[in-house]
Amino acid sequence: MATDRRFRDRVHELKQEYETLRRGKDTLLRHIDDVEIPETVYNSNAIENSTLSLEDTERILLDQQMVRNVSLREVYEAKNLSRVMERKKLLARSDELNHELILRLHQMLLGGINDDIAGRYRRAGEYVRAGPHIAPAPEQVEFMMEQIIIACNSDFESWFLDNTARFHLEFESIHPFCDGNGRIGRVLIDFQLLKLGFPRIIIRNSEKQHYYRAFLDYERRVATRPMEKILVLALLESLHKRIAYLRGDAIVRLSDHARKQGKSGSAITNAARRQTIPAFRERGVWKIGEYSHSNG
Repeated sequence: MATDRRFRDRVHELKQEYETLRRGKDTLLRHIDDVEIPETVYNSNAIENSTLSLEDTERILLDQQMVRNVSLREVYEAKNLSRVMERKKLLARSDELNHELILRLHQMLLGGINDDIAGRYRRAGEYVRAGPHIAPAPEQVEFMMEQIIIACNSDFESWFLDNTARFHLEFESIHPFCDGNGRIGRVLIDFQLLKLGFPRIIIRNSEKQHYYRAFLDYERRVATRPMEKILVLALLESLHKRIAYLRGDAIVRLSDHARKQGKSGSAITNAARRQTIPAFRERGVWKIGEYSHSNG
């Protein structure tokens, strides 16, 4: 089922504004991306049950002294995922979605953590499951991956986010690797967005129940709408954030903005979650840009 036309129109309107405002401001956009890396790494690892907090992740990526004991594996998981994210930006400029790209990113993710399985698909005897879902037999993996890559790259009719959502659902259903499937799957979402000139998104651990439900809906009913909605809301939020900064808005907490507007905090937060207002999160806190015509 395709994404609602209203969402599609809104995404394309914001993309046009983003493209106009970003001219000559590559440094600002790079700063926004860099600041988001710990938040993105934290959320993606937390979805996979990492015990690291956002503060832990920030300390690890900044090579600062830890204030508590954490496992060496989780330290490497954070650092490796950060490197994958940086590399993905460069690859998106020239590389296409294919086996080589996916395996290269997986090698970077698990290299030094589990070299026996890094950079390759599952082999005979390597069975995995994701919650209640038992992944296809390893003998089927390479063929199934080839099929979804071809389908994704040759789909010129679906809206781009619908195509990306379907690829993500099918990728995670195949679960082609022994480990790292969720993190690589989310990296590939961003790769596909970057290829089209969009900013990356954050799928948040605080909302993982909706994310997990989207996979169940796909497995039970081949329903793609729940994942499409997750991606479109995340992309709207990402665009709203960058536009606010590019426009030179005063960035304020949404709660403070609500008080100034005399609005209910819960009502305005609900509007933020639905992305019917241009709100966005930084380190888990809802904020909004207060635009002044004097900025322009």
